[in-house]
Amino acid sequence: MPPKAKITKEMIVDAGVELVRESGIEHVNARAVAERLGCSTQPVMYHFQTIEEMKRAIYDKADAHHTAYLTDIHGEKPMLEIGLSYIRFAQKEKQLFRLLFQSDGFSEKNMNDLISAEELRPILAVLEEAASVGEEQAKTIFRLLFLTVHGYAAMFANNDMEYDEAAVAADLVRAYEGACHVSKEKRP
Repeated sequence: MPPKAKITKEMIVDAGVELVRESGIEHVNARAVAERLGCSTQPVMYHFQTIEEMKRAIYDKADAHHTAYLTDIHGEKPMLEIGLSYIRFAQKEKQLFRLLFQSDGFSEKNMNDLISAEELRPILAVLEEAASVGEEQAKTIFRLLFLTVHGYAAMFANNDMEYDEAAVAADLVRAYEGACHVSKEKRP
């Protein structure tokens, strides 16, 4: 009799991410993951003491996938590419987007906490160079641009809408130029 296949933590997380993609985080539980892997719930609960711990690992994997998706830029306008990538991700990966950005994961934080997060440092560095501004100005530009980008992304993630990339790109360029202009104004 051949030995049973060993179920690894990574296999469990990957199965969980696939379940989220198909039907959302609310349908992820030990039984659903075990069924996906063709095993009992025992290996799932062996690797994760609680379902919340497993969901956190799934979130982290989805977040890493999102970061890689966003930072794979090759164009001459990096901020536009990052914005469009964020929106495309929401449109193509609706359930992962909802998990990452619409599941109360930012409770008890404010916008400055989000913009000052270490994970954003590479994007802010790109923005500083692209707009020829300092760190604080880059944060202002990012905040203003992010609100436009996230608004578009939320609309596409939550609705079956036609995606017109040319129109979206034109709006993002206008938002970026306006944010750059505003950030460079002298304020009292």
